[in-house]
Amino acid sequence: MTRAPSQQAYTGIRTRKSSSASAVALALCAAAVLTACSDNDTGNAGKTSPSPIKSPTAPETSKSADPLAKDKRAVLKVYERMWEEQAKAYEKTDIKGTKLKQYATKEALGRAMGDLLAMKQAGTATKGAPSHNTKVVSLAPAPKIPKARLRDCLDISKWQTVKKKTGEPQPYPSNQPLRYVTTIDAEKWGKRWMITRINSHGDQTC
Repeated sequence: MTRAPSQQAYTGIRTRKSSSASAVALALCAAAVLTACSDNDTGNAGKTSPSPIKSPTAPETSKSADPLAKDKRAVLKVYERMWEEQAKAYEKTDIKGTKLKQYATKEALGRAMGDLLAMKQAGTATKGAPSHNTKVVSLAPAPKIPKARLRDCLDISKWQTVKKKTGEPQPYPSNQPLRYVTTIDAEKWGKRWMITRINSHGDQTC
């Protein structure tokens, strides 16, 4: 199997009278003053300007939304599906019965076919599947053929090679990196994305 190279309230005004008055008169006067204060406070309260109501800030989704988000999700999904099918093919050392051709072009398939041939000759197969940490590095919405470049940190530590007949695990070569960078090219043909090229960079661990 081919491996990679080595976020102030109003208080009112009180007045004094020079002439003396009876207690009742004083009481009535006091009551009158209090009433006047109360009426005045009420009048002022009615004249208080209401606090301005702040309008909710409209979300700026139209400005910040990524117009390429849909295509980015789509191409990442295609890459994920391609690997699911490739893992199936490597497990039985045969592309037949898989949907690999739906996600990869002839050039990208050539790499997988070369691996399958070498595995058949060595009597080996694989179990499990590699894990990924993939992101879109660039995406050019060209008028004819949109193109994308992906970067994946491929982890093969739990993707085991075994002898096909006995299931005996086969260790990786001592110089084989278990996590390394892979770059992927993709093109949009019509309404679907296709993986066109995969390059492993064994000298770039991740």
